Formats: sequence, C-alpha cells, structure tokens
Amino acid sequence: MSKKTVFIQGPISSEFIGRSIAKHQSKMTIGAHNIFLGQVRADEIEGNKVSAIEYTAYEEMANEAMDAIRERAFAQFDLICMHIYHSLGEVKAGEICLFVFVSATRRKQVYEATETIVNWIKTEVPIFGKEIFENSTFTWKKNSL
Repeated sequence: MSKKTVFIQGPISSEFIGRSIAKHQSKMTIGAHNIFLGQVRADEIEGNKVSAIEYTAYEEMANEAMDAIRERAFAQFDLICMHIYHSLGEVKAGEICLFVFVSATRRKQVYEATETIVNWIKTEVPIFGKEIFENSTFTWKKNSL
C-alpha cells in the first residue's frame, strides 16, 4: 500500500491551506483546530541576507519518518485529524514551507500536539535546507527548536 507524500513542490499557498481547513467543516466531532505555519525568514548570516531556501529530502525516508510521527501523535494525543505538508524546491523569504494542521474535540490537545509534532519534524525528518543569499551564495541551514 503506498502512503501519500507530505511534500509539495514550492511554497505552500494560502489557497491550499484554506481548502484544507474548509474540508473539515463537515466533521462535527471536531471542537478545535490548531495550525502551525513555518515561513522562510530573511535572516542575515555573516552579512548576507537570505532570499530563499531550497529544500531537499530523502523522500522515502522522510515520508517514513512522517508516518512514524503521525502514529506517535495519534497514540499520545486524542486527535481526530492530523495533516503535515512540507515544501521541496525553492521557497522565497516570506513564503510558507511547513503546514501542520491538527484537530481534536478539545483545544488543550491541539496546542500540545502541534508543538510536539513540529519539534519531532525538526529533529527527526531528513529534510535539508540550502539558504540562498541575495548574492547567490549559500549555506546549509541548521535546524533549531
């Protein structure tokens, strides 16, 4: 059985996010949603300003890691739905690169779950970001919590 990929080519659009939220209006047992949107920052590193991040991943391994995170999240938190999407390719400063969307009957679960899931993604999933500077040089991004 093939599992769906969590990856989206390029930035995650506000339209995609809006459609994802709208699809849950028919699920009447949900009382709370929480969303985390990761946005590319125009950081300054050693005098160079980041204009974009180019994301790459070991896709098969990354999807397996995301599946494991999904299973742990459902085991640890009383969730009804959970969705994770991450960009691949170039995402410009100001654009969205990570979309985590969790739903449950009560708000306490979604707050705790969202923070935990984002931390797991940052530390356990083989996704790599090449920070591209305005002068076309680059450095590899170091994840932080």
